[in-house]
Amino acid sequence: MRILERPARRALAALDALATSAYGWAWNPLHQTGTVAVAMLLALLATGLYLVLVYRLGAPAASVARIAADPWLGAWIRSLHRYASDLFVVAAALHAFRLFAQRRSWGPRTLAWISGCGLFLIGLACAWTGYVMAWDTFGERLAREGARLFDVLPIFSEPLSRIFAGDRPVPGAFFFVNLFVHIVLPLAMGIGLWLHVSRLARPTLLPPKRLIWAIVGALTVAAIAFPAALGPAADSFTLAERTPVDLVAAWWLPLSERLPAGVAWSAALAALIAALLVPRVTRRPREGSWAPSHVDPRLCTGCNQCPQDCPWDAITMVPRDDDRPSLVALVDPARCVSCGICAGSCAPMGVGPAGLTGRDQLTALRSCALTALGAAVDSPIVAVCCAQAPVTHVAALRARGALVHQVPCVGNLHSSVVELLVRQGAPGVIVCGCPPRDCVGREGPKWLAERFFNEREAELQPRVERDRVRIATMAGGDLRGTLAAYDDFARHVAALRRPEREANVELQAECAPPALAEDAS
Repeated sequence: MRILERPARRALAALDALATSAYGWAWNPLHQTGTVAVAMLLALLATGLYLVLVYRLGAPAASVARIAADPWLGAWIRSLHRYASDLFVVAAALHAFRLFAQRRSWGPRTLAWISGCGLFLIGLACAWTGYVMAWDTFGERLAREGARLFDVLPIFSEPLSRIFAGDRPVPGAFFFVNLFVHIVLPLAMGIGLWLHVSRLARPTLLPPKRLIWAIVGALTVAAIAFPAALGPAADSFTLAERTPVDLVAAWWLPLSERLPAGVAWSAALAALIAALLVPRVTRRPREGSWAPSHVDPRLCTGCNQCPQDCPWDAITMVPRDDDRPSLVALVDPARCVSCGICAGSCAPMGVGPAGLTGRDQLTALRSCALTALGAAVDSPIVAVCCAQAPVTHVAALRARGALVHQVPCVGNLHSSVVELLVRQGAPGVIVCGCPPRDCVGREGPKWLAERFFNEREAELQPRVERDRVRIATMAGGDLRGTLAAYDDFARHVAALRRPEREANVELQAECAPPALAEDAS
């Protein structure tokens, strides 16, 4: 399945570029498909509450027809409910595709992947029961297909297909059970959502407010202008020649109807197993760049900063086993995704994945970027770019004369790297990161800005001129924005005095230890 990752990444990059060019990176809905799916769940709950209150079990088709005929409230609320369910399915599918393409489905993320598969299936089942509630010809078609599929399983004492045999009306108990399942499934989704984000610190559940209102507003306009179709009322005594089909929430129906029930179940089971095996077949050895972070207890001062910054709650503070009074950080390898955010948060440079601690970053800088910087006749601007950055953007910066230095994520960039660059003669350093909602480290751009400009540990030292440091966003599909940010910074730097290169640069690699209880007293 790994062979699919590269074409998936190319396809994702093309889609991202298209959406960014249309909406801008700040409002690109493809960067937040997971939160869009959650927002649609809330929209479904809000509209569904009204629909349940006016729904009548004794006359399901008539009550839904009455709702659809109400131009002031019922018609557009029902259509909004329908369109929100379709968008949930699309957003959830795109969310899974994105995580697969970005190789974010294995290791500590396995629980999120498996629970996400469960949420997707529950969402499809909830849409299934919702269509049956309407009891038009499409709802009856879904009910008949469901009965056909479940009849091959040894669950019920009598075949469910007898309910729709046509010799008697469909009993009211069937609609009661269907309504009960339709209400219970969202509760199960709430539990599944909690499980889905249980390993995240500070999970982001909703898109930005402007994007939420834009999506809900667009769906509402569509619901008013193009009401969702409602087929003729179902009749168990006759079979409709044609029925409307929702190929979004019920995309599986045409496929299932063409297969024997046993084959349909086998195909569904095979697809489910394949989805659940994705974390297994795409996993990497926990070594090299995929190795979990480690802590050097000799350098750890117990400041508690890396646990606060870790996006996956993978670090805790525990008592030391030596004679030092402070606590020491401990990394849980089962939760660490090797993002390296902790490396950028540690002033003494004592924590991070192998080869990515602050000290490792300085070593790599001295052997590469500083050598090139010293060899240049005119010191170029240094562009520190995320490894996920589009290749065309990086090439364009090099064509502009920038000295490019790439890091796995701007969130693990230690501030001492930027300080060393500036003090070694770089006229300016621009750090180009991913859009905040598309960072593989989740919070890389956020913590980078806090450390550089808001004195969060490990902060950029006051001796570094802030005029020579800038943060920019590098998003696929917005090459013009990347170059505009660079050109603006280059003009700004050109107006500054020529930097002086320091011969012997001493960096502060320590942070204030936490106050002890006896000191506080």
